[in-house]
Amino acid sequence: MTNRYFDLIDQTFYFPQEGFDIEDGYLVFNDIPVIHLIRKYGTPLKLTYLPKIGLQIKKARNLFTRAMKSMGYHGQYHYCYCTKSSHFSYVLNEVLDHDANIETSSAFDIDLLRRLYAKGKVDKKDTIIICNGFKPVNYMERIIALANDGFNVIPVIDNKDEIDYYDQHGKGPINVGIRVATEEEPNFEFYTSRLGIRNAEVMTFYKEKIADNEKFHLRMLHFFVDTGIRDTLYYWGELRKAIKLYCELKRLSPDLHAINIGGGMPIRNSLGFEFDYKYMIREIVRLILDTCEEEDVPEPDIFTEFGKYTVGESGATIFSVLAQKQQNDSEVWYMIDNSLMTTLPDAWGIGERFVLLPINKWNNEYRRVNIGGLSCDNSDYYNSEVHQSQVYLPAIAPDDPEPLYLGFFHTGAYQDSISGYGGIKHCLIPSPKHVIVDKDAKGNMVDVLYQEEQSAESMLHILGY
Repeated sequence: MTNRYFDLIDQTFYFPQEGFDIEDGYLVFNDIPVIHLIRKYGTPLKLTYLPKIGLQIKKARNLFTRAMKSMGYHGQYHYCYCTKSSHFSYVLNEVLDHDANIETSSAFDIDLLRRLYAKGKVDKKDTIIICNGFKPVNYMERIIALANDGFNVIPVIDNKDEIDYYDQHGKGPINVGIRVATEEEPNFEFYTSRLGIRNAEVMTFYKEKIADNEKFHLRMLHFFVDTGIRDTLYYWGELRKAIKLYCELKRLSPDLHAINIGGGMPIRNSLGFEFDYKYMIREIVRLILDTCEEEDVPEPDIFTEFGKYTVGESGATIFSVLAQKQQNDSEVWYMIDNSLMTTLPDAWGIGERFVLLPINKWNNEYRRVNIGGLSCDNSDYYNSEVHQSQVYLPAIAPDDPEPLYLGFFHTGAYQDSISGYGGIKHCLIPSPKHVIVDKDAKGNMVDVLYQEEQSAESMLHILGY
């Protein structure tokens, strides 16, 4: 019986597999000898492999277009990148180099797109800009400025009052979409998504606000479930309801030609990950086509807004094990050179799991361990994998001169913005202004503005624009 770490992986999974291999005893990630980067730059280390972004876009685009062609589907497929997954300039440049469209989530996204337009990366006519989310005034101001300047922008109406702002400030004609609020899974904390307009109110809203207003053209119905694209009765049921609603709207609105199924395409979070992309995409296309044929409505263009799917598998985060600690008879801790809570907040906050593999020592025996971060918080740890409730890693010999290096892979989406990397925030929502309040010698209140609200300029500087 063998008990090397390599044997454990080899007997448990198909290995090597896409993106992972072993050369000279060291892990290789997308043909990158990670140990060379470690020796050059040290750890902790964040790694982004840009070619993976283009490969993901091509993969989804090919699967959708082939499915549509094989079924005689007459609509077109449009790939959009969800910017909130990663706003960095190198990511957006790579995305736009592959002719993807853009989905935005907040006001500062528009400033970002203006920078990209100035550099020739965004085309006014060819790049479709889908504007999603609940929209404060500063977001709507920027959206309508894009529309008035001739950009191919589609604000997706999230609440019924939003369209009044566009009616008042837009020059027209303005293409718009409507987001329908989906029902959440039965075991969720609330029944209906906070985003979008209630299904029962969409038709009335269209008739009252859009149908007779020559300034607006309804182009898109937007649908999204928070659980993502999964082969479940819940997902198929919500998608079918959205398509039925699309057909109802289409009979009244000849301008309507697109359904947006949002994002949620999963990525590999384990070597044992199994998701049949080809099957799921064919079934999505089939359901839309069959429903439209039943309702005698022309099939729409299909839009997707893939964020994590686009950029997630391009990222890795590498740590060194500083020491091992035996805390009782059964618990061994590997202490790493950074904080899991601050560097991989998804793992701490929502129990997200990533592909965890050692970079070296694959021929060592394996053992069950807990991984501990540098912070003093009790929650700064990682001790379970998707496929099992424990973590197994190579054992460390006390006299081994080379540290054990650990890699968390497919960490390219959301980690930087949620952790506040350099001062950026999720959806580029700015940090609020900060006021310091004190009392003077007479007991009177004294207040001073300590810090202004974070500006778009400061965030875009961090992001490389």
